[in-house]
Amino acid sequence: MTLRLGDLAPDFRQQSTIGELNFHQWKGDSWAVLFSHPADYTPVCTTELGATAKLQQEFARRNVKVLALSVDPVEAHHGWIADINDTQQTQVNFPIVADADRKVSEAYDLIHPNASSTHTVRSLFIIDPAHKVRLIITYPASTGRNFAEILRVIDSLQLTDHHSVATPANWQQGEEVVIVPSLQDEALIREKFPQGYRAVRPYLRLTPQPV
Repeated sequence: MTLRLGDLAPDFRQQSTIGELNFHQWKGDSWAVLFSHPADYTPVCTTELGATAKLQQEFARRNVKVLALSVDPVEAHHGWIADINDTQQTQVNFPIVADADRKVSEAYDLIHPNASSTHTVRSLFIIDPAHKVRLIITYPASTGRNFAEILRVIDSLQLTDHHSVATPANWQQGEEVVIVPSLQDEALIREKFPQGYRAVRPYLRLTPQPV
């Protein structure tokens, strides 16, 4: 199965470090970040889980729940968490799914045979309150994830879901945004964007970020 943007994120029931976890039920109407790891006690993933734990307040402020996944058993996860807490000076406070039967890995297309026939690739999914997949990033084993970018994308998705805008390259919170080309009614534009806009080109109209 190939998972694409806009698809319904597959539901699953699997053991985790907080007990049996039913994904859609656990997630509720929150946003979610689901990210996979090839195995426990891997060095790059150890730093990633530590970084995620340190950002829990940032995720919570955005109504985002975080869920990690590895094919190793729950007992190994608990030992790994102890290592993460010690080496990264943090406290892992989100669940890690134990996907020993590869059920979740198969549903989310995490086994790439040309990379490994047994270990999952390091994919990350942002899933919205309607359980729709909004972002997929797959990283090579040698490169750690950029969590500032993940938060930036969440900010963009949440902003653009509520306003008729898109975010330009390298956009950060508080910077100008793009009025979507489909919005052409000038009266409606003035209503939606009372601060006005500047037209670099007819199709490229920049306006202060809506609040």
